[in-house]
Amino acid sequence: MDESRRERKKRQTRRLIAETAIRLFGERGYEQTTVAEIAAAADVATKTFFNHFPSKEDVLFTGTRERNAVLLAVIAGRRPGESLPDLLTRMYEKLLADYRAEGVEAEDPELMKTYTRLVMTVPALQAKALYMSFELQKEIAETLVKVYPDELDPVGAAAVVGSVIGAVQGAALASMDLGEPEERFWASMRRGFDLALRGLSR
Repeated sequence: MDESRRERKKRQTRRLIAETAIRLFGERGYEQTTVAEIAAAADVATKTFFNHFPSKEDVLFTGTRERNAVLLAVIAGRRPGESLPDLLTRMYEKLLADYRAEGVEAEDPELMKTYTRLVMTVPALQAKALYMSFELQKEIAETLVKVYPDELDPVGAAAVVGSVIGAVQGAALASMDLGEPEERFWASMRRGFDLALRGLSR
């Protein structure tokens, strides 16, 4: 029970710091906001900040590696006879459900908009997001080759993964540029996914 309470407290503190940081980034600008300011606004010590996040940019990618591990586990656990489109759809729906339920922005639509705008417009965060996206694409492609050895080779798997992730990211950017409301934003991402997976002829 004591361990459970400690872990719960850690998660709450981590979430508080992340939410506080995103709000400050949105109000003051990412580059202009310091770790000390985030810690003060969250009413924690600067040391506590670094106990949870290695750097300022890591605040915006909290939970990313854990979510990526879940995606890879979905693929590795391919169901008997499950087609590639069906598996990718299940993977996408799992990611979306977990992100919307557990992400630091999940309970606050405005916070989600701020988070998305930051990651897609601040050069340092764009670079971090692209690097992590490329790494994830590589891991997904390698896992797909393992579970579809008779259907996919490394080049084909990389092409499939790149087209799907690129379509989702492109749709998200276009939706943001149009200023679409939250539900339209998610619907636009799903449309990008479906177009990449099923093709324009559908």
